[in-house]
Amino acid sequence: MEEVDKYSDDFFDETFVTADPKQDPVRLDKFVLNKTSKVSRNKIQNAIRAGAITVNGKEVKPNFKVKPGHVVRLIVPKYDDAESGVQPEDIPLDIIYEDDDVLVINKPVGLVVHPGVGNRTGTLVNALAHYYKDKELPVMEGNSEDRVGLVHRIDKNTSGILVIGKTDYALTHLAKQFFNHTIYRRYTALVWSEPEENAGTVELHVGRHPKNRTKQTTFSEPEDNSKHAVTHWKVLERLYYVTLMECRLETGRTHQIRVHMQSQGMPLFNDEKYGGDRIRKGTVYSKYSAFVNNCFAKMPRHALHAHALGFVHPRTREEMRFEAPLPEDFASVLEAWRGYVADRKSKNVIQ
Repeated sequence: MEEVDKYSDDFFDETFVTADPKQDPVRLDKFVLNKTSKVSRNKIQNAIRAGAITVNGKEVKPNFKVKPGHVVRLIVPKYDDAESGVQPEDIPLDIIYEDDDVLVINKPVGLVVHPGVGNRTGTLVNALAHYYKDKELPVMEGNSEDRVGLVHRIDKNTSGILVIGKTDYALTHLAKQFFNHTIYRRYTALVWSEPEENAGTVELHVGRHPKNRTKQTTFSEPEDNSKHAVTHWKVLERLYYVTLMECRLETGRTHQIRVHMQSQGMPLFNDEKYGGDRIRKGTVYSKYSAFVNNCFAKMPRHALHAHALGFVHPRTREEMRFEAPLPEDFASVLEAWRGYVADRKSKNVIQ
């Protein structure tokens, strides 16, 4: 009997299919075609060539013959139940790089990545539909057209770099890199903390909060629907009551950095959802309170920016790496904290 095992990421499903002992030798593309639905043979062949479909852990050609006992691995994007149909909208894109295969953009704060409940318009996908009005962007098989070109996402109020695949092959190749966690991703975060160490790692499962379905939470042991998550952090600059950090993701769970930092008593500055939107460190004096509230007003969202992204180019195999500077709101708050600390030091209030 054929064996099927499934594993899940936030954006993809990983499926292992072990060929039946009575399986007649059959081309890999045909084998996969018979095991999936709504997938064209051409897209399957692109996925095989991109390495998103393997046999016994090895990349092979579409005409490779699957035989009894062979284990076929497929990386398949999750299906989005959102209503299909995207309205093109003339929304400006901050393009960092573009060629025939990929588009790299710097997403501003407030821009939702793809349509969903309550956000049918005004999203990045609506902007892409307008920008490529004369070109049809690919959609990962299993997704609706609400996710054209997408292989990852960042939160609405997180700024920073995103990559979009412009061809079926590029999209599939990027998907494999994200699923295998070989993508280079660095985030800049301002957190409430005075950590004793200069670097650390948080390794806690992340899953939906049992009492608040809009939030995530951490679990020390695996729970239903929780997923293994790893975040590495290091101190970039100490600002007494807050700390500027760089966070490196091994995994890409929903709200991962935000909930991992909260679990360590270091919530992101002004993160309303995870407790960073109130004074967590510092004095009780009214001047300090006014200063912090002014910073909240300067940056009315959580202090997180996806500042660097790197990947292997799907066609050229070149190592690509891109960076985006801090947006104005984040930079202004950072400068305000630097000024506050410098002033307090000049008065010998803090050492």
